[in-house]
Amino acid sequence: MAGAGGAAARSRFAVVGGGIAGVTCAEKLATEFPSEDIFLMTASPVIKAVTNFKQVSKTLEEFDVEEQPSSILEKRYPNIKVIQSGVKQLKSDEHKIFTEDGKEYVYEKLCLCAGAKPKLIFEGNPYVLGIRDTDSAQAFQKNLAQAERIVVVGNGGIALELVYEIQGCEVIWAIKDKAIGNTFFDAGAAEFLIPKLTAEERETPIECKRTKYTVEGSQEKERPTATSDKLGSALGPDWHEGLHLKGTKEFSHKVHIEMLCEVKNIHLQQEFIQLQRTSLTFPKEEKNVEPDQVLWPVYVELTNGKIYGCDFIVSATGVVPNVKPFLDGNNFAVGEDGGLKVDEHMHTSVPDVYAAGDICTAAWEPSPVWHQMRLWTQARQMGWYAAKCMAADTLGESIDMDFSFELFAHVTKFFNYKVVVLGKYNAQGLGSDHELMLRCTKGQEYVKAVMQNGRMVGAVLIGETDLEETFENLILNQMDLSAYGEDLLNPDIDIEDYFD
Repeated sequence: MAGAGGAAARSRFAVVGGGIAGVTCAEKLATEFPSEDIFLMTASPVIKAVTNFKQVSKTLEEFDVEEQPSSILEKRYPNIKVIQSGVKQLKSDEHKIFTEDGKEYVYEKLCLCAGAKPKLIFEGNPYVLGIRDTDSAQAFQKNLAQAERIVVVGNGGIALELVYEIQGCEVIWAIKDKAIGNTFFDAGAAEFLIPKLTAEERETPIECKRTKYTVEGSQEKERPTATSDKLGSALGPDWHEGLHLKGTKEFSHKVHIEMLCEVKNIHLQQEFIQLQRTSLTFPKEEKNVEPDQVLWPVYVELTNGKIYGCDFIVSATGVVPNVKPFLDGNNFAVGEDGGLKVDEHMHTSVPDVYAAGDICTAAWEPSPVWHQMRLWTQARQMGWYAAKCMAADTLGESIDMDFSFELFAHVTKFFNYKVVVLGKYNAQGLGSDHELMLRCTKGQEYVKAVMQNGRMVGAVLIGETDLEETFENLILNQMDLSAYGEDLLNPDIDIEDYFD
C-alpha cells in the first residue's frame, strides 16, 4: 500500500465510493479479475452491501441493502483492498488519486461512484436537516425525540416515507407540486394515498415482497459511524425501519399539507419576534386557522404567505451529484443536473475514467421507455455494468448495452402499499400525445396504464395487483393493444391469459 511520501501504490482498477454503485462495481471487477488487486476508496468506515438479490422479472429486481464494516467485504473478496480515506484530488492525466490522508495511488482504469449529497434549502442553518445517509437519518431521529412540530420540505421518496412514518409530532408538509409524491405519482395516485396519510391511527406494516434495509444489528455502540462532515452513502430502501421516529406528543399521526408553495424564508426566534409577524397554529379541520401563541425555535415563511413555527425543518428536496473533488484540473463534461456525463459504456469524457450511480448523468440516447432516476436500483445496475465495460475495454472485447437500461422499472413501498413504476409512468416527455387508462379500488389498488398510439409505454401499480410482469412485457414488446380497449384493465378479465 502507499506510504506517505513513499512510492504510490499501483492497481489496474480503482473505484471511489462505498455506496451501492461503488461496492457492486468493485465486487464485479474482483470476480472478473481474481488475480488483480481492486482498490476501493471510501471516506466512511462502513460500506453498503447488496444482499438477498432477487430478479423478480426481466427488469424488476429486489434486494436488501446492509451497512457492513469494510472488513467483511475484504474477507469475501480477498483481492479488494478498501482504503478508508476521502479523495482530495484526481490527476487524470497522470492516472493518480490523492487521498485526504496524504497518500497517492496509481490506477489504469478508475470508476467514480461518489454518489450525491442532499440539496439543502438553506445551507449552514442549524435548524435545517438534510436526510440522505444513515448518519443524517440518525441525527433526525435524535432531534425528533424532542420535537412537537416539524416542517418537511420536498416531494420525493424520502419525504413521502418520512411523513408517513413520523408519529407523535405535528408535521407541516410543504410541496411545490399540486399533488404529493410528484416524482412517482400523478394527482390520481396521490388522492388514492392521502386517506392513509391523514388517518390518525397507523396500521401494522404489511410484509412487502421486497427489500429490507438494516442498520447493522442494534448494538449501536459497536457500530462504526462516519463523522458528520463526511458524506455517507445514500440510504437504502426501507431506511426508516431501524429508526424509532416518534416525537414528544401522544397522538399517533398529524399531517397538514401545504401545496403549490416553497420556502421563502427561515427566521430564527429572535428575528421573528422583531418582525412582529403572525405565525399559525396547526390547522384543524373546519376551523379557521388561528394565530399561534407558542414561541418556536425557528419559523418557516412559505411563498403562499403563511408562517409556521417549528422545532426544526427537514429538507428532502433532492440531491446534487458529489463531483467536487474530481473536477479541478480534469476535463469532465458535466450534465445539466451537475453529474459527470457518461456514454453508453459508462465512460466519462476523461480517458480511462468511468462513473456510475448518483454521481453520473446518462448522456447516451436512451431507450424510449427508460430514463435515469437517482435510485438504489439504478446505482446497482450502473455499478455492475460499469465493471463489465471496464473489463471488456481491458480485454479488448466489445459489449452490448445492459438489458436493465431497456425499461425503467422500480419496486418500492409507500404508505404500506407495494408500488411498482414502469417505463414513462408519468407520461414523461410525451406531451399531450398520450392517454391514460385507470382502475382504482379505494384502499386496495390503483392501476394506471400510459398509452400512446394503442401501445403501452408506462404504468403505475399500487397494491398487490400482480400485473407487473404482464405490463412489463406489454411495454417491452410494444404490441398494439387498441383492439382490447377498456378491457385491458377490466378486473373480471385475466389479461395474463391473453399475453403470457
